[in-house]
Amino acid sequence: MSNISNPAAKSDNALSLNMKLLAHHELGGFGGLGEGISMQIDPKGRRILWLAHESAPKNFSGIDVTDPSNPQLLVQTDLPHMKLRSNSLDVAGNILAVAYQASAVGIKPAGVDLFDVSVPESPKLISHFDCSGPHSRGVHALWFVDGKTIHMASGAGDFEPTNPLDDQFYRILDVSNPAKPVEKGRWWYPGTRVGDAAPPPKRLSGTFDTGFRAHNTNVFPSHPDRAYVGYIDGGAFVLDISDPSNIQVVSHWNHSPPLNGFIHTLLPLFDRKLWVVSDECVQDNGLDWPKLVWMLDARDEAHPLPLGTFPMPNPEAFIKRGGRFGAHNLHENLPVPGSFRSDTIIVGTFFNGGVRVFDTSNPLRVEEIAYYVPAAPKLSPAGAIQLNDVFVDDRGIVYTVDRFTGGLYILEMTI
Repeated sequence: MSNISNPAAKSDNALSLNMKLLAHHELGGFGGLGEGISMQIDPKGRRILWLAHESAPKNFSGIDVTDPSNPQLLVQTDLPHMKLRSNSLDVAGNILAVAYQASAVGIKPAGVDLFDVSVPESPKLISHFDCSGPHSRGVHALWFVDGKTIHMASGAGDFEPTNPLDDQFYRILDVSNPAKPVEKGRWWYPGTRVGDAAPPPKRLSGTFDTGFRAHNTNVFPSHPDRAYVGYIDGGAFVLDISDPSNIQVVSHWNHSPPLNGFIHTLLPLFDRKLWVVSDECVQDNGLDWPKLVWMLDARDEAHPLPLGTFPMPNPEAFIKRGGRFGAHNLHENLPVPGSFRSDTIIVGTFFNGGVRVFDTSNPLRVEEIAYYVPAAPKLSPAGAIQLNDVFVDDRGIVYTVDRFTGGLYILEMTI
């Protein structure tokens, strides 16, 4: 085992602590995967892992992980054309929701597809909700856990941003009739739409300006009146969505400036009145470092207090490994069958820093307790692993994916 803090560590070395590799699947040579991992327990009792692809030509894949040491590819679908990506998906019951984002505005299709996956080997399209438009690239990320409502970061045909980077905002879809999705609410950062009374927000400088737009839009059925939204350079928002036609800001927290933007996820730990907030690294070779995971005291949700950041390995070692290094996705305690849920154990991906596990029992002194950094995948343009997303099932099995060529890694925690 290599020392993870050793600056001489090479990208072709696998690094591990309290995690072991059970299986690796290259997805038939299409191992570039996005930010969508979701588990279905199908009518036969099988566990099907649904994966969104990072880029064309593939749309999504379904893998039988009932035996996590022997994953089997059941289905892999194609996108309508090469200027589209299905970066995000979620499954609720036997309905799979897939987000489509185009490479430029004005391209169709762009929006959300709903599929019947009661027979996972043969997904059947139920409906498409169009989010395309002259200023819209469609949907980047969605959240679908209750079988009735999709929360998403989306553009729209009737939304013109004041800056092209601000083209996606928070939208709510009612899909209780999956054949006829209907929008029932939307909210955007004031000043980011043409015609707003508020002035446009002050932007970060140069390459750090990545947009005032929504990313993760999480709503937990146990707290249906709150949306926990990462708004990239706009910070982290908690929204009161009890009246979807009149959404109100409850809380807003941002660390940028002075830092370099891109808040990705706001994960509430309800029983402990804490929030975990992750950034996203979006530049190679440490150019936008630091990108961190934050712990916030949320006893007064209108006035969150940062308590500190999660421990990170030596950045000098990882910045030199290739590609991105820094925080990205978290396992988000999805309130669905088959999902691991914990108020203390947090699992996240850090691109070439691998997948890392933290014990937050003491929120003032978060401890890293496990990690796994795969060796550089074959033919990766980054020259190193770029773990993009993570899902943990209720057996404690960790599923994580590479954004370029590496495919799916299935891990077991030994914590």
